[in-house]
Amino acid sequence: MDLNLANKTVLITGGGSGIGLATAKALNEEEATTVLFDKKFDQFHEAEFTNPQLVKTVTGDVRQPDELAQLHQELKEQQLTFDILINCAGITGAQGSFSDISLEDWQEVFDINLFGAVNTTKEFLSDLRENQWGRVLFLSSEDALQPYDDEIPYCATKAGLLALSKGLAKTLGPEGITANAVSPAFISTPMTDKMMQNRADELNISFDEAIQSFLKERRPFMTSSRRGYPEEVANVISFLCSEKANFVNGANYRVDHNSVGTI
Repeated sequence: MDLNLANKTVLITGGGSGIGLATAKALNEEEATTVLFDKKFDQFHEAEFTNPQLVKTVTGDVRQPDELAQLHQELKEQQLTFDILINCAGITGAQGSFSDISLEDWQEVFDINLFGAVNTTKEFLSDLRENQWGRVLFLSSEDALQPYDDEIPYCATKAGLLALSKGLAKTLGPEGITANAVSPAFISTPMTDKMMQNRADELNISFDEAIQSFLKERRPFMTSSRRGYPEEVANVISFLCSEKANFVNGANYRVDHNSVGTI
């Protein structure tokens, strides 16, 4: 599908792996110029891009506004300004009982998942405003709408991203800029790989058995017998980046094979 993105420039935080990297590959097929921002790029070299000359990687931390400002200045000097911001950077954070999770653990997950998106959007939003056209995307989660009692900090940050997206949609819509969220569930990423390996070790079962038991016990409302693929989320993000989604603003697209729950 031609999404008319060949003349667009995209910034993806958390672009070194998982959904961020899959999104970069999808947009690269559409010939968009893409800058990937992450703390590390261990999986990047395994990725195959259709137009590798259109991909640039930069290392940094979304928790550090000064780093983002320096990056912004360096990219401007290279004649790179952005049309699309995709906030994918995030961690699971501390899990367990609410009473056992420290304030420091709460702060860490908020600093990365929520304030990381705030920092990035505040720094680069001026590019979109100058162009009077743009897309701001936030990677939320089905956890934002149906939170789980053993990962409340993560769920709270993802709910915060939904509110941020909705608020920005109202603020930026009149300027020709849309803001939307995508909320996946149980996608095959390094984050869920770690979760399933820990489950396999704890229960003394195989990795695949851990996935199946998790689906049965913790996600019975999912009608799929597998994890989702990052590419399946990337396809939705790509559509929302395009002019085909001009009339989509303030929306939350769920990618979770969910048979119940709220929209």
